[in-house]
Amino acid sequence: MDRLMTIKEFTRRFGVARSTVYREHNTGRLAFRKIGRATRIAECDAKLWFDALPKS
Repeated sequence: MDRLMTIKEFTRRFGVARSTVYREHNTGRLAFRKIGRATRIAECDAKLWFDALPKS
């Protein structure tokens, strides 16, 4: 099973704001996993999101 990270862990790892995480989720580009009331992001979903970012 893939490691799950919190929103806070995701923002630190990828250097994005919390609002960006929710905006990316709302547009369908970043998947969340709900465990009870907790929101988690699987590492595989984070990697898919990162790999889909435009490259400069």
